[in-house]
Amino acid sequence: MAVYQNPTPPAYSEENILVSFPVDHVLLITLNRKTTMNAMTAGLAGDLSRVMDWVETETSIWAVIITGSGRAFCAGMDLVAWQRDQAAGKNTNISNASISVADGNNGIGGLSQRCSKKPLIAAVNGFAIGGGLEIVLNCDLVISSKDAKFGYPEASRGVTVSSGGLPRLMKTAGHQLAAEILMTGRLISAQEACDRFRFVNAVVPPKDVLPTAVQWAKTITASSPDAIQSNKRGILATLELGGVEEARLNHVKSQETVALFQGENVLEGLKSFTEKRKPIWVNPKL
Repeated sequence: MAVYQNPTPPAYSEENILVSFPVDHVLLITLNRKTTMNAMTAGLAGDLSRVMDWVETETSIWAVIITGSGRAFCAGMDLVAWQRDQAAGKNTNISNASISVADGNNGIGGLSQRCSKKPLIAAVNGFAIGGGLEIVLNCDLVISSKDAKFGYPEASRGVTVSSGGLPRLMKTAGHQLAAEILMTGRLISAQEACDRFRFVNAVVPPKDVLPTAVQWAKTITASSPDAIQSNKRGILATLELGGVEEARLNHVKSQETVALFQGENVLEGLKSFTEKRKPIWVNPKL
């Protein structure tokens, strides 16, 4: 069996992000602007987008963990940087500033609206506010520190939630609970986010956030990467489309599901079951 080697990511600035591989087939991205609570700038967004675009085509990466350094996951857009740019005659309105930290259809930091075929795990170490919460809500699994806080204070700053987080919160929490966050602007605890609002999977002590996320990623990568990608396509189809049958057909006809049944891993899974051994998966073809 070939020895696994970590792939080489594209260039990025360590002032914005750190990239590492905690276990085989798992990429860890750490937002690294801790003095600004990892607030989003055009530079940070550019590095995130570049790495995530590479992830989509790098077949040896089967899962991605996103976390923050310091006391925040991400505090949304860097309004101080925006005001500085405004004073210098750049980004003269908030709409232009928002565009500068977004990546086309992929949203804030290239993450909040990204339809990635890879599992995304948010390891929320602290505050996830504004655009930071929008990123969290677009992740597939959320592991949170018990000390973390979540919220949308946009209305108190005269702006709105516009990068995918509003409809995702509505679908997850429902009308009245979404309105509670969006209209009051109050910050909710990790336990509330788990028990009432239902977008956090597990609440753990601060020291256990990253180890727990890595363990969940290891559990995911123990399964066929083709099957995981097909399952994720089914989840996204159900969120994006109206009816059950429409979502089912979109799922079974998707390139991820077609690749699953044409690939090596489906045969390996069945063979390993009959031979009563652990499967040996290969990189998916997509």
